[in-house]
Amino acid sequence: MTQASDIPQRRTLARIGTFLAERRGLVRDYLSAISGAGGRLVFSLAYFIALANTLSIAEFGMFATASAAGVMLSRILAFGFISALYRTATIRPNLIGTFTAGFLLLGAVSLPLLAAASWGVYLIFFASTVPLAVFAAIVFAEALLWRPVEVVLIVNNGLGKFGRAAVLSIVATAFRALGAVLFMLSGQHSVWIWSLFYIGANAASLLLAFGFYYPRQRLRLRTELYLRRLADSIYVAGAEVLFYLQSEFDKLLVLAIGGPHLAGIYAIIMRLVDLTAIPIRTFSMMLVQKMMRAPELLSRLRVKSGIEAGVFLVSTLALAALGIVLHFFPNALGRNVAEAAPLVALAIGVPGLRNLVEYQAELLFARGQTALRALNLGLLAGLKAVLLTYVLTTIADTPMLVVSLNVVFLLLYLASALLTYSALRKPAKAV
Repeated sequence: MTQASDIPQRRTLARIGTFLAERRGLVRDYLSAISGAGGRLVFSLAYFIALANTLSIAEFGMFATASAAGVMLSRILAFGFISALYRTATIRPNLIGTFTAGFLLLGAVSLPLLAAASWGVYLIFFASTVPLAVFAAIVFAEALLWRPVEVVLIVNNGLGKFGRAAVLSIVATAFRALGAVLFMLSGQHSVWIWSLFYIGANAASLLLAFGFYYPRQRLRLRTELYLRRLADSIYVAGAEVLFYLQSEFDKLLVLAIGGPHLAGIYAIIMRLVDLTAIPIRTFSMMLVQKMMRAPELLSRLRVKSGIEAGVFLVSTLALAALGIVLHFFPNALGRNVAEAAPLVALAIGVPGLRNLVEYQAELLFARGQTALRALNLGLLAGLKAVLLTYVLTTIADTPMLVVSLNVVFLLLYLASALLTYSALRKPAKAV
């Protein structure tokens, strides 16, 4: 005989079972996507440990900062037309071949601008600290080798082929980790030699990505389609450059103001912070796809606040766990990382706040508000430059500098939330 007290519990379990059954496809897709994030996290950590403990701290700072600049500059490739390719894969997959041809065409046309921008960034931030050949090699690897790999991942995710994207993500990251291990075992450990290994690892990923994972469709040029979407793509490219500028500008400033050694310590801390964002980006990617089809998905305050609380909590717990491990075992990630180990826990609020700013920027992209997204990211980049310049020029003590980053990122988050949710009140735009 069933007791009356068991009935509410059974009803709750039944509701949970019904909820999961109705969303079985979504859960399966998320597990496929998150498996790629998990595998990437493992190999990213191996890559980080091998590289950070083979290069000197100063040379690691030089590489990490040049790599951050390369990621930012890579967004110039094809004038942001990757966004049109992603939307096409998500909504009109039969046109992938046509838009791939457009990406290749615009990619070739964008190369002079990419080269000019790279030269300008080098003169402003790197001329006195990083050899030109090293900087050029790293930017080449990021912009012309790794960025196309990301295109393959983006297209597969747009098609809903999360399992294929997950496998490619894992293998491509494993190539980087393998490159770092081979570099560690080699006889020469300069940043220049590493840049050659880095090119090799990214080139192998590129060949694998387009050889086995890109959809097979005939390439057809239709310039009228590209011209209609070019303005939006340029907005996206500008927004992406500004996003990575405000995201990575701290590394550039630390190198320019504090020098290579401080840049190395800072890069180690921020690399560990970056690792917390890998699972968050998987969630954001799937939410963006959902919002492309249902722009009013986040119309309720309860949903918005619940998602933001979850992003912050997961990010913070991840860094807290890492901080605890490094507190008791400072050499767990190697001797060079041990120098920065006592500082990791001091940046406890940074991962959650940083990941939330990134998440909010994706919401505007999902709703087609690309011009507002670019404007907001430009304002955030300017604010971050002002705040970090003040911190770096007034605080000499490294632990206090790391603590102050919590305040810097809190102010950036508040500014981002104000700009983003004000923009979300406006109607979504079809692209």
